[in-house]
Amino acid sequence: MEWISLPPLAALRAFSAFAETGNVVKAGAALNVSHAAISQQLRALERHMGVALLERNGRGLSLTQDGAHLARGLQLGFSTIQTAVQDLTTSGAARPLHITCTPMFAAQWLMPRLAEFRALHPDVDLVLDPVGELVELTPGGIDIAVRYGAGQWAGLETEPLLQSPMTVVAAPHLLEGQRVSSPQDLLDFPWLEELGTTEATKWLTSRGVDDALRGSRIRLPGNLLMEAVRDGQGIAVSVQAFVAEDLRAGRLEALFTEEDSRGYHIATVPGVLRPQARKFISWLRRHRQLPEGGGL
Repeated sequence: MEWISLPPLAALRAFSAFAETGNVVKAGAALNVSHAAISQQLRALERHMGVALLERNGRGLSLTQDGAHLARGLQLGFSTIQTAVQDLTTSGAARPLHITCTPMFAAQWLMPRLAEFRALHPDVDLVLDPVGELVELTPGGIDIAVRYGAGQWAGLETEPLLQSPMTVVAAPHLLEGQRVSSPQDLLDFPWLEELGTTEATKWLTSRGVDDALRGSRIRLPGNLLMEAVRDGQGIAVSVQAFVAEDLRAGRLEALFTEEDSRGYHIATVPGVLRPQARKFISWLRRHRQLPEGGGL
């Protein structure tokens, strides 16, 4: 089948609007443009097709036989497009809001607050997908990701939600009688890591420690990690905000704390968000936790 170069969509839409209204002024109003713009698009369409679509006389414009034929085709075409878009939009609106975040964030930050969102928006169905790995956001898939880092991920729009540095923590009774003055001193301790992450290795490497861990390493879900740390089963790297209460109460001790501006960010694919996603992001913003002067 030989493909024919189609006229610009704007010209076809202007012609269809004129065919429906029979008047360039009304067609312009329907498309929110001037009647002069409609007239210009009509002339451009005739030049592109090399066919007289309109008959010009003292009483104005009317469709030629070829023009009427094109108008019928456009009416069917635009109607089919509108129906397909409406079907897909309706289907998308009914789909639950899909959110991905780390198990630690879900357990320590999101779940204690989620009842408030459910009370405000009982009509929004949610799917929470807590995983340690970065998950790709695609249309029709995951709507919102809450990620930890500097806030720069290719192809995504981001905004800060919770700014808090990483800190290395342990239960005081795990450290009894053992000297910890440098990251190198941590190699002999057992370490706990969230499934899907390598925080221990990454943190030690960032501090210039290339030697392998000599102590044991246990990987477990984020909702179990902090209980194991409090129980003295190992050292862990955590977001400072999640252990602030434990540090104040003396249940945990901060061994090292990063001095950076990293934190959790709201990440979405560029474009128009579904209404459910806009509601959830608006709710997240009301719980935004940034340092003094750290607003957007």
